[in-house]
Amino acid sequence: MFQQIKPSVIPEDAKRRLRLMFVAKHALWEGGLHSEDGNHAVYHREVRDILEGLNLNLTVKDSYAALFDKPEVDFVFPLLNRGGFLNSEMLLPLLCTRVGLPYLGATPILRGLADDKHLTKLEAQSRGVPTAPWAIFRRGAPVREEACPHGARFVIKPNASSASWGVGDAHDWAGVRAAVEGIHGEGHDAIVEPFMNGSDVEVPVITIGGDPTILPMMLFEQADPTHLRTYYEKRDLTDRADKYRLVPFDDAHWGPRIAELTRRMTEVFRPFDYGRFEFRLDLEKGELNMLEVNLQANLWSQKVFGRSAVLAGMDQAQLIETILTESLARHGLLTI
Repeated sequence: MFQQIKPSVIPEDAKRRLRLMFVAKHALWEGGLHSEDGNHAVYHREVRDILEGLNLNLTVKDSYAALFDKPEVDFVFPLLNRGGFLNSEMLLPLLCTRVGLPYLGATPILRGLADDKHLTKLEAQSRGVPTAPWAIFRRGAPVREEACPHGARFVIKPNASSASWGVGDAHDWAGVRAAVEGIHGEGHDAIVEPFMNGSDVEVPVITIGGDPTILPMMLFEQADPTHLRTYYEKRDLTDRADKYRLVPFDDAHWGPRIAELTRRMTEVFRPFDYGRFEFRLDLEKGELNMLEVNLQANLWSQKVFGRSAVLAGMDQAQLIETILTESLARHGLLTI
């Protein structure tokens, strides 16, 4: 039985008093899957519909330009995370900071820390959180074989990628080098790790009463533990039905261990309102490694957060309202 969480509710007087702005790339989307962003467009529209359903005093925008000058609002809900350029996740929080507007989520510097997988792994390493060996190859710096960790198979990806964009694998240094140089050619730093068999344990965390609270964990259970999940699978742009499924994870041995390691990592990023912490678990070998941290992760009802919230006794609207309510309170805009 998973722990049930009492949803937080925005008081009616606050709904009348506060002016909110929702900014997302596909906030004005009217269709189904986007040709490039896939289900991300559906997700943005779902959040907009929920915010409108809460009867908030809401302004909806779909570009960074909405924050170039200070808008007549009191709070910003930013979801324009993949803006098409390196480190775009930091821009909306930076723009809000520039004009003095409170916003949902972590500060720009913490967003940058989480988005940089190399820096996140250093934080994990310093706190005794296990993570696979890795090499960071910054664009413009030498690409040297001696920096590469040992292994029979490697995963190479942009150091600040999301949803497995640009991920690939290789079995020798020549393949690694070619993949790194390809990523550099697209303007990104590259990170290289040995491939780890197993499945991903996803740990969604929200804030309740000012404290990070772990929602029920989920497992991307893979039919083939050697399969490398791609961007197109995660965005529902290709058939994936036979590759993996998202299921509740309530392992009596590994669950408490993963929760303890997650709590160590949440202390790095507080306050962040919500985020997803990812671990790779190889049950056959009994090995666990932290993969990465995704602050302001995907909240779509069909992804980890939405499925987990149901297990915790919340529907999708209650999940969104709880996250928003707690952030408004943190910024001093209401008392709960």
